[in-house]
Amino acid sequence: MDYNKIGKFIATERKAKKLTQAKLAEKVFVSEKTVSKWENGKGLPDTNLLPKLCEVLGVGLNELLNGEKNITENKNQNTEQLLLNMAKELEMKNKTIWKSMWVIMTVSLIALLTALLLTAFLMPKGIWQLVSVLSLCIVFLIPCFYAFKLEINIGVYKCKNCSCEIIPSYTEALWAMHIGTTRYLKCPNCHKRTWCKKVIK
Repeated sequence: MDYNKIGKFIATERKAKKLTQAKLAEKVFVSEKTVSKWENGKGLPDTNLLPKLCEVLGVGLNELLNGEKNITENKNQNTEQLLLNMAKELEMKNKTIWKSMWVIMTVSLIALLTALLLTAFLMPKGIWQLVSVLSLCIVFLIPCFYAFKLEINIGVYKCKNCSCEIIPSYTEALWAMHIGTTRYLKCPNCHKRTWCKKVIK
């Protein structure tokens, strides 16, 4: 599946409808950043968003998934097979990223605790011990932020009120209160803040 071709097709059809990326994002309940990713060939819309996206752009599902208009069945796979392939591809990627995120967090935490214990018992008390502890904590934050970015890039957050699927920007998710991977976000559909659970798809 050609991500770049599909992205260019989405951009062309959006412009033909005189929609900005922000307006299209609003209509399909995603962030502007997500639409930008699609159009730059860095990702595909989730399967549950495809019908709404096709409706807004005024194109057929086959046309969208093939990145061009007037697709004939003899020339391309049928819609069901395309959807199945895309769903499997996304599922595999999401599972790999999700596992990577937890591995990074676990290894980083173990490394931090080990380093803090060694610093506490092996280094003489004083300013250098304090500097070492602070440095270790700062270094620990680097993999934490990377793991957080992985979390944001996969799946969606589901609104508790209206079940709208939310893909927040990195900044929105970073500053939102959270318990594990459940974050307190504002829904673009019902405009209410609620605890949104992460859904891996």
